[in-house]
Amino acid sequence: MAGVRSYCPTTRIVVARSLDAAVAAPFDLFLPSIHRHESSSHVLVQVAPAMGVNTGSAAVHIAPVAIKTFFKHTKRKGQKFKDGDTTDEATDDILFDEAFHIVKAFIDMGTHNTVESLQSFTNTHVPAPYWSCVAPVQIPFTSCNKAADALIDWFGPEDLKMVVGGERWWQIRGLDGIESEWITEKEYLRDGQPEQSSGKKVPEVEANIQRMGHLECVMLYVHGGAYFWGSINTHRYQLIRYARKMKGRVFAVNYRKAPQYPWPCPLQDVLAAYFYLTSPPPGAPHKAVPPSKLVFAGDSAGAGLCLSVLTVLRDLGLPQPAGAVLISPWVDLTHSFPSVMKNTATDIIPPHGFIHKPSALWPVDTLPDHEGSRARALPTRTNPPPRPGHADTLRPSDARRADQFEQRAEQSQEKGRSVHTAELRDPNVGSQEEMLSQAPSEGEDDGSAPAKSPPEDGDDNSNEDAALDFWEPKPPKVFMESPNAKPLELHSQIQLYATTEQLTHPLVSPVVQGSLGNLCPLYIIAGDGEVLRDEIIYTAHKAASPHEYPARDGVLKQGRRQKENAEKFQKPTKVHLQVYDGMPHVLTVFTFTDSAKYAYRAIAEFVKHVTQHDPHHLERNPFPEFHLPPADIDDADLDETKRRKGDRKSSMMGLRRPGMPSPPGGSRSDVKLWRENEETAKDEEHKDEVVKLDLESDSRTASGSNTSNPSGKSSDHDIPGVTMLRERVDVFGHVRTLEPKEKLEALQIPSGEIGLIKEAPVKRWLTGQELWDKKFKRTAMKVAMKRKHYEDKAARLLENARQQGLQLNRDSHPAPTRRQSTASHNSIHDLQHERRWGPFDIDDEQPPPSAIAGRRDTREAVALIKKIVYHSAPTTHKTVPKMKTSDAIRAAFDPEDHPTKPPKQSVSEEQTYARMFPFHGLQMWQSLVSYFMRRSTKKAAAGKHQAAEKLRTTSDKIHEKTSSSSS
Repeated sequence: MAGVRSYCPTTRIVVARSLDAAVAAPFDLFLPSIHRHESSSHVLVQVAPAMGVNTGSAAVHIAPVAIKTFFKHTKRKGQKFKDGDTTDEATDDILFDEAFHIVKAFIDMGTHNTVESLQSFTNTHVPAPYWSCVAPVQIPFTSCNKAADALIDWFGPEDLKMVVGGERWWQIRGLDGIESEWITEKEYLRDGQPEQSSGKKVPEVEANIQRMGHLECVMLYVHGGAYFWGSINTHRYQLIRYARKMKGRVFAVNYRKAPQYPWPCPLQDVLAAYFYLTSPPPGAPHKAVPPSKLVFAGDSAGAGLCLSVLTVLRDLGLPQPAGAVLISPWVDLTHSFPSVMKNTATDIIPPHGFIHKPSALWPVDTLPDHEGSRARALPTRTNPPPRPGHADTLRPSDARRADQFEQRAEQSQEKGRSVHTAELRDPNVGSQEEMLSQAPSEGEDDGSAPAKSPPEDGDDNSNEDAALDFWEPKPPKVFMESPNAKPLELHSQIQLYATTEQLTHPLVSPVVQGSLGNLCPLYIIAGDGEVLRDEIIYTAHKAASPHEYPARDGVLKQGRRQKENAEKFQKPTKVHLQVYDGMPHVLTVFTFTDSAKYAYRAIAEFVKHVTQHDPHHLERNPFPEFHLPPADIDDADLDETKRRKGDRKSSMMGLRRPGMPSPPGGSRSDVKLWRENEETAKDEEHKDEVVKLDLESDSRTASGSNTSNPSGKSSDHDIPGVTMLRERVDVFGHVRTLEPKEKLEALQIPSGEIGLIKEAPVKRWLTGQELWDKKFKRTAMKVAMKRKHYEDKAARLLENARQQGLQLNRDSHPAPTRRQSTASHNSIHDLQHERRWGPFDIDDEQPPPSAIAGRRDTREAVALIKKIVYHSAPTTHKTVPKMKTSDAIRAAFDPEDHPTKPPKQSVSEEQTYARMFPFHGLQMWQSLVSYFMRRSTKKAAAGKHQAAEKLRTTSDKIHEKTSSSSS
């Protein structure tokens, strides 16, 4: 450990001569807290014990991968040179090759750790770079409640009860709103300091929001992370880049994440962010953003959320944004497309999917019983089944409800006891082919039992409610490759975001929407090497040609709204689809590649185009490539490194020191690529290689017919009438026409197989789960004990709260002791009238098993209960009890609690703040990216200089020979 003076393994303190030496020290490496002694030149690095996903464990895990990749890359390039192979691949670039394997290794490392450790690492607050302006805000309950009302209207009472599990549990949250950020460049801020009408100075955050208010172009960004990890911190540097290139501002939302807050919690939060921007509540620091100046953008799970929110806005007749950018959208959680299995080696997604080390939080079934009903998957036991591959109907018929009521009543006297349908075995089950012949047609109820009435122990309404309380869908069947095989039944939740029965819902998997027509213009990006490629290609074509790609019959028959949508929304959505050669999932992460540079520029130009023109103009042409004359791209973002070279004032601590990474360089290569590709797109239109509409009849015509306005091809008018632009992008960022539809495997799948749960991905997931069950068997056993500990803690907390005066509106009798005032000595103890519900208001609902609102066996669930009881009571509480001194003393010795403040809420919702000065892996990644970009810029400049020198030398030699000949 060169440069390290001492190292104490007990306290994990490193004393080094310099910060560089400290960072290089091989300590166990958790999020190190670094500070400099005032009286010495030494650096003190305090490191927490190595556990979970953290900066240190990531470095230890990734370092060998980086070294191995370097040698393999060198060997492969040498072999290609020896074989005379001149094909261009993305991995030919050593920087991309290294970055790809680093990201892949990090995500794979996350699966060997718990869900909450990955959430905590990726939701750790990282200070913004000195050249940006980041203004954190919290979306209030006013906007959250407006979004909840919209979703309640969308679902309707029947779906809320049978599909969602109720209308209250998903509105419960730990924070008093949604963490969000306004982001832009400091140089775009207006000069001056805003003042309130009273003459008082405006707080800095509010002042910055007002100073960026003149930037009309707004992007609402929804980050990705498989619906359960990632945050505004993991994406902030990307968002700053968007703001700079589109010369606008970005609003990023830190939505609640699964499994603590499963579907539809994230959906509500994204919808709330949209309402917050377009209809700001009283006291909001920003002015209302017109939808015509707003663009949705997101990657992976975030892009899927964007698409779902767009369909909700469309269905409810609410204004849509000007456009949407969908980067590698995850739109099929059933994994029913071929690329899910074929592209594993070329993508960053783990081979077995997102499985994790057991914890009190996840998975729900930590110790599966392979012989009994708790097995993850079993050969089917119930017959007749839903059609193989389909989730069971979530709205049972009267016959099914009555039948299950009687069977469960015989098995248990306790009303509502969860008796799994695997106990209702049928010995007459057969092969998949036989079961299909017995099963009803798609969308019909699969219960063959004769109609029976529930026991007459009350009126009809009470019997009906009792039957619903007992009702439970049959385990979803897996569509097998062999028709002679017996279908598997899934007894475990295979996705963290939603229950297995919910995966085929159109707001969970938008690919099965009744229609994706009548949406705002979409710019959709996919990597050719990613596992989601096929579903992205299919979704893009489904949106552009709704009548050519109808929804599965079962979706239409089971969903009232989907059937209406299939008939109502047949107007083609304007779509620009680009598939990038050799690129993995969310290619924009690799910002230093030519592909990503072009993607950022193309996204910025799309956003500017759709926000700077009126809807009538966009109806004719939503594509900036076809705008004539071409949009002007000024030199304001040229060579940012040189423009900011003299800036030594700012940094994460407010002072930028020499040696710190500079802002990402601003070469003009992306602008050059954009201009070249713009001309290529015009050539594609000229050759009739795009999908067009007849502008007069508004009916779709063959792609070869030229129905555009002749003036559209003049030098001063747009090229109108294009519905879909289909392109591929090579590794150098140059576009070409996408192959014909008949040659795309994704478009050849019958509509009846879209959204089926299929054998191959399920067995791959099961293989991974079996490996993890064996590897972490002891951990799983400890988890069961830990859950019992938290259950006891929650029960004790609630008992104490009752004794201290807690009383709920549902209580029919007074509290056992004196009631405390609803307004205590501290204002945070008042009732929150905008907070509608709490964990004690959902006894009659059925939240998903992982939902924090319905649990009492995790640390986060206990923290939520304590905050709701003592600090942020909803309107359903009559009192806010005051904690006893003994409880406060006990909390002071509890690392998971606090004697006076609310306990820290779920890491899936609340950011984690490192003690002292944070040195975080996310900052390390940005430093690497900045380094790679400077290296590539310098390399290009050096090449240009060498070429000029060679040309000058050659010219001089020719001149000398000419002179000597003439003499």
